[in-house]
Amino acid sequence: MANTFFHIFPNENFIDLCLYQHGYEQCTPGHSFGPVARNHYLFHYVISGTGTLMADNARGETITHSVKSRQGFLIFPGQITTYFADKNLPWEYIWIEFDGLRVKEALTLTDLSLDSPVYHATSKDFREQMMQEMLYIVHHANEPSFHQIGHLYLFFDFLIRSSKSTKLVPSSKMSDYYIKEAINYIEQNFQNNITIEDIAEVCGINRSYFGKIFKRSVGRAPQEFLMNYRMVKAAELLKLTSLSVAEIGSAVGYENQLHFSRAFKTIYGVSPREWRNTHKS
Repeated sequence: MANTFFHIFPNENFIDLCLYQHGYEQCTPGHSFGPVARNHYLFHYVISGTGTLMADNARGETITHSVKSRQGFLIFPGQITTYFADKNLPWEYIWIEFDGLRVKEALTLTDLSLDSPVYHATSKDFREQMMQEMLYIVHHANEPSFHQIGHLYLFFDFLIRSSKSTKLVPSSKMSDYYIKEAINYIEQNFQNNITIEDIAEVCGINRSYFGKIFKRSVGRAPQEFLMNYRMVKAAELLKLTSLSVAEIGSAVGYENQLHFSRAFKTIYGVSPREWRNTHKS
């Protein structure tokens, strides 16, 4: 196995769970990375060796953690971290960078948090299966996008099951029902001129309360979720069809082409036309 290699995932048109990059490294003694803040979640699993993670907790305090073989660590979006391999027994690890609209909620089922970023498996079998899924993704970078995303779901499942939280998690809160209703409504009506008030009304609750429980559960405000969902659908149409930018804007709920272009640039950093020129199939 090479000392280090990594791959960038080529397709970002996935919403609930998306892969960004993954890799493997046999670190040299004292090898370090950071301080840096990531845009997405980044999980390292340590195959052998030991090292140190310095990570800001929920209060912004830098905490030092020792991480060794068969453990791992999760870096959260926006969290400032530095990590370095031991000088005598440097770690060998694999990593996966991922994100998605339902990741924050799913991670509440684990013991991983800003205050507790070190992965400690509660099940040897699930830990081994999780590692195998990570290795599979790392060594099958040329497989089709949906194939890799399928294995990412398996990795995430074993991550949750192997680090299951000992905290009691309510299983049937009314707020969960509201969130599911809201997301279903958005998925079925994003192409129409819907508002956050419309979504809250479908759920039968006022907008203020809806906004609070939605952001707490999903990690994004309803308006941000709706715009992001529309832009992902727009990117698919830009890549896979010959529809004009105006037609695609209308197809995802924007009758005003200027408003659509501004929203698209907010998410992707470039105009729809520029994005199409780069990604057109």
